[in-house]
Amino acid sequence: MCYSVIAANRWTLSRPGWCFCVQTGIRKSYDYQASGAQMQIAETVTFGGSGLDRQAHLRKDPAALATALHDGTVLALWRGKPLVAQDRLVWLKPGHPALAQAESQVFLGEDDGTPRFAADISAWSPEAGAEGVEAGFFDPSVQRHPALGETAGFVELRSIMTHLPAREAELVATAKAVLHWHHSHGFCARCGSRSDMVQGGWMRTCPACAAQHFPRTDPVVIMLVTHGNSVLLGRSPGWPEGMFSLLAGFVEPGETVEAAVRREVFEEAGVLCGPVSYLASQPWPFPASLMIGMRADALGTDLNIDPDEIESARWVTREELVSAFAGQHPEIKPSRPGAIAHFILRNWLADRLD
Repeated sequence: MCYSVIAANRWTLSRPGWCFCVQTGIRKSYDYQASGAQMQIAETVTFGGSGLDRQAHLRKDPAALATALHDGTVLALWRGKPLVAQDRLVWLKPGHPALAQAESQVFLGEDDGTPRFAADISAWSPEAGAEGVEAGFFDPSVQRHPALGETAGFVELRSIMTHLPAREAELVATAKAVLHWHHSHGFCARCGSRSDMVQGGWMRTCPACAAQHFPRTDPVVIMLVTHGNSVLLGRSPGWPEGMFSLLAGFVEPGETVEAAVRREVFEEAGVLCGPVSYLASQPWPFPASLMIGMRADALGTDLNIDPDEIESARWVTREELVSAFAGQHPEIKPSRPGAIAHFILRNWLADRLD
């Protein structure tokens, strides 16, 4: 039996990869495009991966990390907002004045020969009179550090995620998720003592009880539930008016993703599902989830909404969805570009889910 592993150029899905046979130890090349993958364009989703060399072997070598930091550059984030100029990430040299209040840097990997790091400078406070952070679904405010001039600012990642090159998108998604984990997991879950960041930011250790803690990613299933020519969409309270998206929910302990799909759809909308299959995945750094795109066939269309789960749900035909994506539907607005729901729905309309 062979288990497929995508090689270095895995983001170019038509190139040959290789597989490793656990029984014989033989490696054989194979064509990924002909291997029966569920969705050929899966990794073109936003944050879908660029083949970043994460250089994991350096994480346990403090001297090598110090050299990498000296030779590398740092992405500053303030309260989860990356430093950006003209829809591109801004990389700073170590020792830049803007990094004066930064905590330890997280090693992201090597980008075309340049070591990349990320640092949280949330301890910095904008000057009085600066634009304030806005609460809600989307924060349009921009914060500017006095050491950086007027061209660069800290912006909401949702506002630029579809404009970033794939490599920058992977780097900032990694940085945002890991730094958020450090911010929310500064104390040992076993004994309560403050823990220390080690291994380039990819582990925390407790000096009191020696417990080890690793960055967490929360798996979430997000479902394209169809019945004939229609797809099931729902909306949550607090979303922008008229916005509908695919149903989604967290995978529970002891549960397969297929079981999670059927459970979540039934809990939220009262719809039973039959066959379930995988489509694509997306790291979603808001704050740190792995969105697992699945497809499910509904066994019926009757809806029974749980108001504790979602605000409303409805069946939407292809024709209605085309109108919604064109901005012409009187009641429905699609999910934001960049979200895997938007990606899956657009490709469902284009018959590109193979």
